[in-house]
Amino acid sequence: MQRKILVLILWLMPTVLRMAARKFPAVRAHLATGSGVIQLRLRNNSLARQLHFRDGSVSGRWGVCARPDAELVFMDVATAHKMLAPKTDHAFLIDALKNFKITQGGSDEKLVWFGQLVNTMKTAAWRKGMPMKDGTTRFVTLTNGGPVFVFVKDGKIVRTTPIDLEEEDGPSWSITARGRRLSPARRATVSPHALSLKSLVYSDKRLLYPMKRVDFDPNGERNPQNRGISGYERISWDEALDIVAGEIRRMKKDYGPGAIGMVTGAHHQWGNINYYLSAMLRFGNLIGFTRIEPSPISWEGWYWGAMHHYGNSLRLGTPSFYGTTEDCLQHAEVIVFWSSDPESTNGVYGGFEGTERRLWAKQLGIEFVHIDPYLTHSAQFLGGKWLPIKPGTDSALAIAIMHEWMVSGSYDKEYVASNSTGFDEWSAYVLGKEDGVPKTPEWQEAETGVPAKDVRSLARLWASKKTYLAAGGLGAGFGGACRTETGAQWARSVVMMMAMQGWGKPGINFGNLQIGAPQDLNFYFPGYAEGGISGDLNNTASAANNYCRMPHIITINPVKQAVPRQRLAEAIVEGKSEGYAWDGFSVEGQFAQYSYPRPGHSRIHMLYRYGSSSFGTTPGSNRLVEAYRHSSLEFIVNQSIWMENEAQFADVILPACTALERDDISEWANCGGYIQHAQSQLNHRMVIMQHKCIEPLGESKSDYQIFLEIMTRLGYGGMFSEGGCSELAWCERMFNSTDLPKQTTWKKFLQKGYHVVPPPSDNEKQPVDMRWFAQGRPKDLPEANPLPGVYSKAFGEGLPTQSGKFEFVPSSLRRIEQIDPARPAVNRYINRASAAKQPFPLQLVTNHPVYSFHTHADGKNSHVSTIDEHRMEVGGYRYWVLRMSNRDAETRGIQRGDLVRVYNAQASVICAVDVSQLVKAGVTRGNESCAELDLIETSVGLVDRGGCLNLLTPGGKMSPTADGIMPNTCWVEVEKWDSTLEKAA
Repeated sequence: MQRKILVLILWLMPTVLRMAARKFPAVRAHLATGSGVIQLRLRNNSLARQLHFRDGSVSGRWGVCARPDAELVFMDVATAHKMLAPKTDHAFLIDALKNFKITQGGSDEKLVWFGQLVNTMKTAAWRKGMPMKDGTTRFVTLTNGGPVFVFVKDGKIVRTTPIDLEEEDGPSWSITARGRRLSPARRATVSPHALSLKSLVYSDKRLLYPMKRVDFDPNGERNPQNRGISGYERISWDEALDIVAGEIRRMKKDYGPGAIGMVTGAHHQWGNINYYLSAMLRFGNLIGFTRIEPSPISWEGWYWGAMHHYGNSLRLGTPSFYGTTEDCLQHAEVIVFWSSDPESTNGVYGGFEGTERRLWAKQLGIEFVHIDPYLTHSAQFLGGKWLPIKPGTDSALAIAIMHEWMVSGSYDKEYVASNSTGFDEWSAYVLGKEDGVPKTPEWQEAETGVPAKDVRSLARLWASKKTYLAAGGLGAGFGGACRTETGAQWARSVVMMMAMQGWGKPGINFGNLQIGAPQDLNFYFPGYAEGGISGDLNNTASAANNYCRMPHIITINPVKQAVPRQRLAEAIVEGKSEGYAWDGFSVEGQFAQYSYPRPGHSRIHMLYRYGSSSFGTTPGSNRLVEAYRHSSLEFIVNQSIWMENEAQFADVILPACTALERDDISEWANCGGYIQHAQSQLNHRMVIMQHKCIEPLGESKSDYQIFLEIMTRLGYGGMFSEGGCSELAWCERMFNSTDLPKQTTWKKFLQKGYHVVPPPSDNEKQPVDMRWFAQGRPKDLPEANPLPGVYSKAFGEGLPTQSGKFEFVPSSLRRIEQIDPARPAVNRYINRASAAKQPFPLQLVTNHPVYSFHTHADGKNSHVSTIDEHRMEVGGYRYWVLRMSNRDAETRGIQRGDLVRVYNAQASVICAVDVSQLVKAGVTRGNESCAELDLIETSVGLVDRGGCLNLLTPGGKMSPTADGIMPNTCWVEVEKWDSTLEKAA
């Protein structure tokens, strides 16, 4: 019977393809692009069917073709029948391919084309988007700042708007606090940059065609010294892809493992298919590459410091946050925002979802205190007491507050006695018994600039009222004070402060109401860190859920060599580098050193760049200019959307399209393994079908398609695409692997573009983070992945530290403090960046931009760049903005709107000045993550007009064994800029 059905399927295949081509333009268009003979046959040749393609037509013949262009060979009738069935069983397909039940022959490119034809025939009837009364079609996409509607007419984007929820969408959660019932507005409150999409898509900085540097000849002189100087010429896709594929082959043949390095900028476009941890990682693993190893550049002080006090639970050093929104609104009396500006940074990907909750806190009478060198947007919006502090001295203030609690006895003695170890040794240091120096408010005043009286006042307020501590952007980790040379000291200090006040008791926890809203976190949808289609079980969180639920081919990178992201320039220029591992599975894993090049591996001679933002996002990025021009780097290819930053240093540029020009699927604010359950930042949990809203502009292609076309040239296209899967087909596979089918259908989801996951019922809400610990119960909160081995008692009993308790003096650091004196087990204040030692008088603090997400919406003549607060127009050019105090500006003869040169021994950057009373004297403040690099020759040397302040920041690490960044330990001078110097060069 199976054989008869198989014969029928094979016989009907040409007819079905012709019918689909007549009915669907997409099938017809794809059919017209291929020619040749595709053969489907059984291994014993007892049954064979030839499909002949020519000039958009298809015909079939029975019998074995001796020399087909490509063929699929099936082990037996049952295998062929199941493989050719209308609904693909991907688990069966992968097993058949791995165990050679199905083999391929001939042209990989032809087989991929045939697989794409079959996929197109399947997906052509699917309908996307909702027709509107005004003649537009409403599509949906997801940005780093939240989901938006995209209205399209006649193939062009008309407008984008936030999403207002409909009555049929999932209900809103509610919280009862202090006699009020609180429920969020039924809309998606997105970040400003989320609404700049149209200008980004149609930017004149778009890369629309493959380009080659004019003086780069892959078969002759390559002139690496001219990267970033010489211009580009347009070439065809065939020439561009042939060059890239040829260089990949040459690298592997001439140099061996490790010759190809792959690097991406910070936070590419959203999506689970086209993301760098998905399609790029799949591509890289299949060719073999040297990893440019990521590091915890958002939470340095927490990963390298704070985590040692309370142990690791796969959260990269930060505490969790379950139930904290409700607990804070019900019980807290004070919130201390310490280096925390959620109204500016939106947590991470969270839009302005938390703003409404913070307004509730204000209405409920919760007091606010803000500790920061700058009167932040949150402080201006919410009000409260502002304590301006010298950057990098925050741990001194924290220690002085703890001193006041110790001498007054105003800390939770019972909690400390029963739940912690090492307090006596810690208090001996704080009270001066160890070194004879009590860490009083007067002691800290000389360091921080905060008056001793204000420290005593804050210590009394904190101890007398239930206090939430917002430490960093999310309220527990990320950015700010942990990005200095002493950032680990500060993060360690603040967790000790919370332990002294009873961390986990009602109203006493970490948070700023940005995260911890009640969501149904038992509903499964993968976050981007689960690796999408990568098949990578080593460098993503795929093994936890994604790989088990969506069977796909495992990909393993055979090259075991890595370069620390911060050391890439040294690796290229000096030919060697060292770093310390980023290990999410253990506290002690971060002590392991690794080096480049690894024995038996090649140095990097080719760099594949995915995106173009490292000059704006990497501290000490001035080093990259020399690296990109180094003679050892024989080839650089950049796959990018816009001509910005690194793109101008490439030999060949591959133009990628925007997220609005390809299909993808994702969930708002769902990071997966990087920040477990970060979607609890949201008022409504939303899964998004990222519609292909318009056709790609020019000749740009999706990242997935670019990788696939290189793969077909290398003979790996079938493996990469698993038989020609399109992005839309991958989206359906991912949809079916999640819990979405329990609540909606693929047809409805695909057309509507989003789904709201209902909130949990009251009895299903997560308990409050650390409440279990404060009450001496076993842990009752979600684990990213159970790690029983990190617990000294039974799994979930006590903290995952050596003692099972909060350790004021961490056992883990005790074991390495002789190796690295800058990480003492007792958290002594060490001001390694004292202003008295610096050759430049002003400290530069670089914060996340308010109106852009990293470099994504900056530059490119986008709407964001027309905002004066982001870029200020002077003389027809939009300059990056630097903020400085009235006093510092006056002493330098500088007024608002003047152009200034910000400089130190590393580089010079031209900015426009905003003179402001909101900045502490001695401090200058500007955004990091500039997308423009505009190097010009002047009479004072090479100067950047684009605004890349990271050219000035230090590229070193926090301490010998703590490989974190410290961009805010940066010292500069500022002088009024004479633009005539540009012409005098």
